[in-house]
Amino acid sequence: MRDPADADLVIFDNDGVLVDSEPIANRVLAALLTESGFPTTFEDSIRRYMGGTLDRVRALVRAETGRELPAGFAEHYRERLKAAFERELCPVPGIVDILTALGERGTPFCVASSSPRDRLDLALRVTGLAPHFGHRVYSADDVLRGKPAPDLFLHAAVRMDVDPAHAVVIEDSMPGVDAAVAAGMTSIGFAPLAPADRLSRATYVVRDTVGLADCLGLPRAERA
Repeated sequence: MRDPADADLVIFDNDGVLVDSEPIANRVLAALLTESGFPTTFEDSIRRYMGGTLDRVRALVRAETGRELPAGFAEHYRERLKAAFERELCPVPGIVDILTALGERGTPFCVASSSPRDRLDLALRVTGLAPHFGHRVYSADDVLRGKPAPDLFLHAAVRMDVDPAHAVVIEDSMPGVDAAVAAGMTSIGFAPLAPADRLSRATYVVRDTVGLADCLGLPRAERA
């Protein structure tokens, strides 16, 4: 177990950690699933699907119902989500302070997200976070296996030239925490939305960016 304050690399998940997208994404997903004949509440979507890819959603629906999502589901979801992001998406409160403090301390950081590259780039652009990361942006499109496999986090560590054992991952979902554990990395479960006990495999669990700043040994964010 490595003290997050001494990490050689901090890897951020995007949705729910950098950008406040999970309420938007799960609202859109629940509505579209319901319209497609799979009744789903917002709470259902958070519990079953948060942090996963559309392929994982498709597999879980198939396993639970024996039916397939309709043709064009992914395209309709992405169109609705893009429009909602353009209208509503904001950074997670306090996260800009975290990124600024890491930069001032000289701690390398990057983002590694289950989102496709176009959605990830959109989220970082709309929220104004893109300049904080430059080219240090890695997505599910970069690897064969997404979370909970460790591939994406290991890919990020290789690209950042850091030993995985010296990296810290910040995640808000079970698949993401499982991926960090499989990669041999210290993990911080970020749980402002999901029940904290769902992230119990994480090395540490925090509820907001104040707790995250404390865990990373940074000055407290101005807003939590």
